[in-house]
Amino acid sequence: MPTILNRRFFPGWLLLLTCLFSYPVLATNSDVAKEARWAEQVIEGLLDGDEAWLDDGNGHEFLGIFSEPDNAGERAVILVHGIGVHPNWPDVIYPLRDALLRHEVTSLSVQMPVLANDADSLDYAPLFDEVASRLDAAIVYLKDAGYKNIAIVSHSMGSSMVAHYLSGDYLQPISSWVAIGMGPGIANTSVDNLAALESISLPILDLYGSVDLEQVLASAEQRAAAAQKLEGHSYRQIKVEGANHFFQGSEAALGREVLQWLDRYAE
Repeated sequence: MPTILNRRFFPGWLLLLTCLFSYPVLATNSDVAKEARWAEQVIEGLLDGDEAWLDDGNGHEFLGIFSEPDNAGERAVILVHGIGVHPNWPDVIYPLRDALLRHEVTSLSVQMPVLANDADSLDYAPLFDEVASRLDAAIVYLKDAGYKNIAIVSHSMGSSMVAHYLSGDYLQPISSWVAIGMGPGIANTSVDNLAALESISLPILDLYGSVDLEQVLASAEQRAAAAQKLEGHSYRQIKVEGANHFFQGSEAALGREVLQWLDRYAE
């Protein structure tokens, strides 16, 4: 219970400091109200999988969806959504959750930091400092559940977040990464996917559609060139004909390519 203070004997500045240290401060720039709304909506409509609350280590809990098949092995996949949405988003994320579950692969889809609907990619750059704590929490959750082989599958802005994470000093072992709809990064910021790809030695599948976003299509050759600078690196780039950025109408091809990659590099 917070300490009850007698204001008569406390200078204003001291009272303020005491209150600051008496209550937990959430160290996040994410729109926590939006996260709460998303969580309520997701949990209410959840048809498969279980809600899982994870702690980022800074006093903020965020939602995950843990989907475990009856005949689960030792491998699991962390799903990372794109800009401003939630871990059960109907485009890309839910189709992958469903495909993985039917293929008897466990998944943990996690809520990443979000901003208001009118925020653009440049507004998201300051949130990248919070990515590591969320992904670390997801990995620890899966390891505690007995999973030893953990891959990451990400989409769009989520792929930029994962590139940022994997190019840093992450401590937990990751078997492979599937980056879906990844662009070059965020212009005029330190979020540089091309530079990140030059240093990530994990097996990487760079997956995108033939009618993807302009920045994804325009940077495809640059991404391949950057990733292939590492000698002997297992990197493959696949363009799915007819697929747009959200793989709407191409969900079967999306699931097939991801599962084939995981069967090869996350077995």
